[in-house]
Amino acid sequence: MLKAMQILGSSSGFVSHRWRPHNSGGLSFISKSAKPLSSSSSSSSYSSCSRSPTASLLSPGFSARKSRCFRAFRMSAINSELNPDGTSSSSSSTSFQSTGNTRKINFCQWCGGQTKHEIPDGEEKIRAICTICGRIAYQNPKMVVGCLIEHDNKVLLCKRKIEPSYGLWTLPAGYMEIGESAAEGAIRETWEEAGAEVEVLSPFAQLDIPLIGQTYIIFLAKLKKPQFSPGPESLECRLYDFDDIPFDSLAFSSILVTLKLYVEDMKAAGRPKFHYGTINKRPGSKPSDIQAYTLDYHLQS
Repeated sequence: MLKAMQILGSSSGFVSHRWRPHNSGGLSFISKSAKPLSSSSSSSSYSSCSRSPTASLLSPGFSARKSRCFRAFRMSAINSELNPDGTSSSSSSTSFQSTGNTRKINFCQWCGGQTKHEIPDGEEKIRAICTICGRIAYQNPKMVVGCLIEHDNKVLLCKRKIEPSYGLWTLPAGYMEIGESAAEGAIRETWEEAGAEVEVLSPFAQLDIPLIGQTYIIFLAKLKKPQFSPGPESLECRLYDFDDIPFDSLAFSSILVTLKLYVEDMKAAGRPKFHYGTINKRPGSKPSDIQAYTLDYHLQS
């Protein structure tokens, strides 16, 4: 996994590259000679209702109550792929307003004081600075992690029971929690959404979505047991043949890109590659139009 991630920051000594047009409309950054990805495994999983026998690898501070609180926060999170304007119906001491690719923070998340917006000494960007305690509220991208699970040449998908994208299909995925690794988070999300215990095999894709401040990391995984069932956030879980994947009924552009890349890899070479890319929505498109995107800076290994 470490070798795969090193691709993203290496400019020499690991792979050589060439540019070519990509069929989604952007440019592809294609690796010509990359070392094979190393496999990694993890055996932790977690449920908001019950703790599985393999949960010991997760942070000991996790609890069912904490998970429920996290879920409540996530349902109203400002960084939803279908709510890129950052609006939320929940009340909080931190108020957000859309200002392009960032959100204007009006109140301090620590003391509730009103903020001013200016460039702090030694920095280059406008920040929200509390007029009471002086703290600066930095805005950072959120990490979404999940699993692409193949079983008997089929892919496991979940039908969402929550907004956004209620009733549409997705891979089991969600926001990382403090205290867990990306792989642990992906395993936990799979247990919570699909009731499945999985073993992570290797990273498959990292997809950045700058417009909404999200990065997706999707891992290849396999079922430890041939059993799964919908969790509280899923209406249904099902294994789909590659040719039957409901591409017209997927929840998010990130999931559409991930599944397309995986199917292309398997049909072309019988094995998956590692993919990095940036998903950019086409100007004027609606957030719910998951087909309106370009995959730019596409790097494969």
